[in-house]
Amino acid sequence: MSRIQKIICGAALALSLAGPCWAEVHVTYVKPEQFFDLNQPQRDEILNDLTRHFQTLDKSLAPDQVLNIDVTAIDLSGQVKNRYRTNQINVVKGGADWPTMHLKYRLEAKGQVLRSGEDDLDNKMYLNRQNKYPSNDYLRYEKQMIDDWFRNWLGSAKK
Repeated sequence: MSRIQKIICGAALALSLAGPCWAEVHVTYVKPEQFFDLNQPQRDEILNDLTRHFQTLDKSLAPDQVLNIDVTAIDLSGQVKNRYRTNQINVVKGGADWPTMHLKYRLEAKGQVLRSGEDDLDNKMYLNRQNKYPSNDYLRYEKQMIDDWFRNWLGSAKK
């Protein structure tokens, strides 16, 4: 083994023993078949999109932190209407049809729980606020709700 190979192997071993050097977000959906208006075949697509969005939150965490989120309830914005028996459309009217979500969370670093709890998220003013997500994003109001929760949650964690 050459000197360079030994250095690379040593560095790789040191990094593997140090644990993760980046933040991670893990999302689990508890009984998603019971979520209010998530029917197949769209359920998997919607949950995958929400998971990808939750995972973007890692940019605001410290490098060694892991945020575990269990989503136990979701009610999307608007009312789901079936169209042509296979596709669903979401009709938003701004009444009592705002998005909601219930989740449990646990923030860990180096095997220690830093913070845990559960929260009810909602976005009651979803049609009366500016939204940074494009109008063709089916989950724009839910993503805004998640962003609001995380910003408030992270802000209160730093105090």
